[in-house]
Amino acid sequence: MSNIAFNQPTPYTLHLDDELLEVTKKKLHLARFPDEQTDVRDDDWSQGAKVNEVKRLAEYWANTYDWRAEEARINAEFNQFKVKVDISGYGPQTLHYAHHTSSRPDATPLLFVQGWPGSFLEARKIIEPLTNPPDTSTQAFHLIVPSIPGFGPGDPPAKSGFGPALTARAFNILMVNVLGYKQFVTQGGDWGTAITRSMALQFPKHVRACHHNNFFCGPPPWYKAPLTMGRLILSSYLYSKHEMNSIKQMQHYRDEQNGYLRVQSTRPQSLGFGLGDSPIGLLGWLVEKFHEWMDVANYTMPDDEIITFVMMHWMQGATPGLRFYKMAFGEEGEFSLTHMMSRYSDVPIGLSHFPKEFSSPPYDWVAAVANEQFRREHDRGGHFAAVECPELLVQDLREWFSSDVVRKAMQG
Repeated sequence: MSNIAFNQPTPYTLHLDDELLEVTKKKLHLARFPDEQTDVRDDDWSQGAKVNEVKRLAEYWANTYDWRAEEARINAEFNQFKVKVDISGYGPQTLHYAHHTSSRPDATPLLFVQGWPGSFLEARKIIEPLTNPPDTSTQAFHLIVPSIPGFGPGDPPAKSGFGPALTARAFNILMVNVLGYKQFVTQGGDWGTAITRSMALQFPKHVRACHHNNFFCGPPPWYKAPLTMGRLILSSYLYSKHEMNSIKQMQHYRDEQNGYLRVQSTRPQSLGFGLGDSPIGLLGWLVEKFHEWMDVANYTMPDDEIITFVMMHWMQGATPGLRFYKMAFGEEGEFSLTHMMSRYSDVPIGLSHFPKEFSSPPYDWVAAVANEQFRREHDRGGHFAAVECPELLVQDLREWFSSDVVRKAMQG
């Protein structure tokens, strides 16, 4: 789509070349798998993705999965567009996004931003309930779902530097200059949390309230918040059940699950040679994340959903999604990722906590950097809330964004 104009949305239909689909099937049939060690239990994922599970999914992908049918469903369910924007200090970048407007005149513009290894498809189950709620007393939204450049159909950046802060600027241009939403609210998870938090810091006149299903921050320095440090030291006595579980999940992530973070934030291109050329490699890399980060006791991803999520990164050769980590941790300046995590924003936020989420800090950690005005703690769900338990996320979004706090902020 080289004829895309600046700030002029162009309708987009997802379509992958037949050649890519044919090559993918050939590669799946030619795959070589590792062996499991005989003393490792079938339910033990501590070494990574289980061989039998990846073999089963690979066979399904090669022999049963129908991308063309899934492609048609995506095109039917999402109103997709592409638009070229000019980002100050960077230059032109084409954005992919879905835009669903409500028939309700009182609908609030809501920007939904996903993370890795997700894509814009994470919004699939929440479009209808958010844009067309069951009655007029329930908050309605105009829903805008952009792809992080290089995720799914999002054109990958041609130059380096495209981390959360730059993505935040691009998405603000999309919302304000392209779509004309001068004030709006946001929902973010994973990288979506970093991006929308950066938007709130950079553009508080436009971003009036945020919601997150995870949050990134550490405890404030003891000399700035001695009571918070005291609660942490005595956490076994003073933390709630949810807070203790959050600390446990954060520690497990730090000790056992963040190896991918180190390699993707340092040498993503080297990893991309393997994951971008081998559908089995990418499948194994992502399936492990789905298993470890989801509440698998309460949600089982259907095989089609798994493969379609993998396809969103396979279509780009995987590397752009991996490279986003390098760009994020290499950012500099006042809105960079590392600075942002310890910088206070007075834009009101709401948080939803899910027990299998690996980054849901205690309330007093969040209070040091954010104006938290809403919190819901759920007894099921994980990192992919919109996929695993969409009804809970929708309920929280409706409640938080219809609150007096947000209504007042939108009038400001």
